[in-house]
Amino acid sequence: MTETAPIPGHATPQGTRDYAEARADDVAEGHFSDLLKTKIQLSSLGVGTFPGAADAATDAAVATLVAQALGGGINVVDTGAHYRYGRALAAVGAGIRQANLAGIPREAMFLVSKGGFLTFRGGPPEDRDAWIQEEIVGPGRGRAEDIAEQTPHCLSPEYIEYQLDLSRNLMGVETLDAFMVDQPEVHIPEIGKEQVNQKLEKVFEVLEWAVAEGRLRYYGISTFEGFRVETDHQLFQSLTSLQGLAEKAYQAVTGADDTRHHFLIAQMPFNQVMLEGFTRFNQATGQGNVASTLQAAHQLGVYMMSSHTMLKGHLGQQSVDVVTQALAELPNPAQRALQFNRSTPGLGTSLVGMSNPEHLADMLAVAARPPMERSGFLGLFQKAE
Repeated sequence: MTETAPIPGHATPQGTRDYAEARADDVAEGHFSDLLKTKIQLSSLGVGTFPGAADAATDAAVATLVAQALGGGINVVDTGAHYRYGRALAAVGAGIRQANLAGIPREAMFLVSKGGFLTFRGGPPEDRDAWIQEEIVGPGRGRAEDIAEQTPHCLSPEYIEYQLDLSRNLMGVETLDAFMVDQPEVHIPEIGKEQVNQKLEKVFEVLEWAVAEGRLRYYGISTFEGFRVETDHQLFQSLTSLQGLAEKAYQAVTGADDTRHHFLIAQMPFNQVMLEGFTRFNQATGQGNVASTLQAAHQLGVYMMSSHTMLKGHLGQQSVDVVTQALAELPNPAQRALQFNRSTPGLGTSLVGMSNPEHLADMLAVAARPPMERSGFLGLFQKAE
């Protein structure tokens, strides 16, 4: 293997189990849990890589952060094709390679990327229309009408596939463990939910092809509003409906009549302030009940990850009063925010965006503690009423 050759493999049950067992002295029981029926072990906290300036110093800091996290018991790393104008991918890749050279196998890592928002590599273009023609329409990655007017987002199968392969190449891996279509709901106000779902079905088809070809293992969507709003809200997105689109995509790609699609993961904001995933009952599961998004995901076999765990850093400065009281033994609001999220029933991994390796210390400190008991977590809501 040359220095620039992509790292082969993907997260496996054995690789992640060995990883978890090797760190039993560093992290507490309950820090790892199964990715549903796959038996892949994922950490309760994960590194997000959205924040930071688009410069070389931040690249180096992110690489160090990723390598140290993977060495310390955090095996979920999340990034996106548009993060820091596309620079995050290569920085994450450098951290992955550092960890790999330090003895952490690719099979122990769960690597996630996202697509949809335009990758303005090098910074925002002076002439957006010319950029779209040169980067999207000209190369056949989408049409002008596939791009939202109000948001730099393209929902075409070709552009999503381009960002999937861009992620793989810049991260330096043959296979991504998961790829998320990021905030497809931004198109709903412009073209309506029916057309968005039609586009998503075609996008899911290229992701199913990527799975079949070994470039990808699982996929899903990341939303900001879609899972948090009421059922009758314009931007609402139904997990059941999304799985239905994935089933059609899988059948179109394979010709099979079964339902073994690979829509297995979803992301939504969740924290002490943005509680809708746990408290708002807006998802019909098709099993005779209406459930919260976290409950529905559990019933439907979708692994939920949280974004905005720190509420853009605000919860690193101050906790909600009831959380401060319940987690008074923790030394700062950042650790309380992490502990609150990772203790939420139905929430698999809480992602924390960071670009400063010093911030990793709080994450590793919380990983060394067991999550809150279920009764204690539910008691927070009883006290708040």
